[in-house]
Amino acid sequence: MKIGELSRETGVSPRLLRYYEEQGLLTTHRGDGGHRRYGDDAPVVVRRIRTLLAAGLPTKVIRDVLPCVSGSGDVLDACTLGHLQGRLTSLDEQLTELQATRDALAALLAATALAGAA
Repeated sequence: MKIGELSRETGVSPRLLRYYEEQGLLTTHRGDGGHRRYGDDAPVVVRRIRTLLAAGLPTKVIRDVLPCVSGSGDVLDACTLGHLQGRLTSLDEQLTELQATRDALAALLAATALAGAA
């Protein structure tokens, strides 16, 4: 399958498909004339990549867990649990920090509004 065909089938731009290849997420081989050729499973792999990206995983983590993905990518094999739990913990920590920052900013605005009203 050529890059244009894969792009049309998946709705992913050729530029992104080349990026996925650069990141080691999608494999190709070069046919006659040096054109990229993708395997028959490429549309499924691209959909899995898109599912994992939508879940907020960076390409570095996707590269590590992609071999453990089966089906459409909605359910992952057990070998991914460590990576995913680590990512979830990191996101929880970021949310906690953002909430504290938001609370501090809201308090500052409230104090400034009170001082301006006086």
